[in-house]
Amino acid sequence: MKIKLHQGDLPDGLDLGPLVAIDTETLGLNPFRDRLCLAQLSSGDGVCHAVQFAANEFAAPNLKRLLADPKVTKLFHFARFDVAMFRRYLNVDCAPIYCTKIASKLVRTYTDRHGLKDLVRELLGIELSKEQQSSDWGAKVLSEKQLAYAAADVAHLHALKTQLDAMLAREGRTELAKACFDFLPARANLDLAGWEEVDIFAH
Repeated sequence: MKIKLHQGDLPDGLDLGPLVAIDTETLGLNPFRDRLCLAQLSSGDGVCHAVQFAANEFAAPNLKRLLADPKVTKLFHFARFDVAMFRRYLNVDCAPIYCTKIASKLVRTYTDRHGLKDLVRELLGIELSKEQQSSDWGAKVLSEKQLAYAAADVAHLHALKTQLDAMLAREGRTELAKACFDFLPARANLDLAGWEEVDIFAH
């Protein structure tokens, strides 16, 4: 996949179409401690647009516009985390959303392995490397290996969605999946408000 690295924002006038695969890289998994470092986007055309953020520099008006655009579906794997990071650091709510992890959990009930690597291996027959997952994404200069890893995280989401949509339709769970996707901005806001470990639907 070809990688185009942008500092601080997407370029003016960039049109990524109605379905955009998105992922983030951060310093860790705590949205209050571990800042947003990189956002990767792809329209499924073999090009990854990676937006690198410096510490405390999160203006990104073009990226915010895309994330909030109701005509553009944002395609994630584990959207709950990425949406929370965008809310925390860019102060923007993403919608509409499609999450391949949620779709997987609704239809691949024969397994408890719903990571991106597992999905890509089973549904697409491709092996992903996770070697750079725990590297320093806050570095001023990212390595070629880091950028390749980041691009790989969005490279296959369009193809995964096609496979998962067919499985959701087969099992009659398409509308249930959509309802889950629609709830994700609220779920992310609950995480940020302190209810990340609490099941509010429990008795």
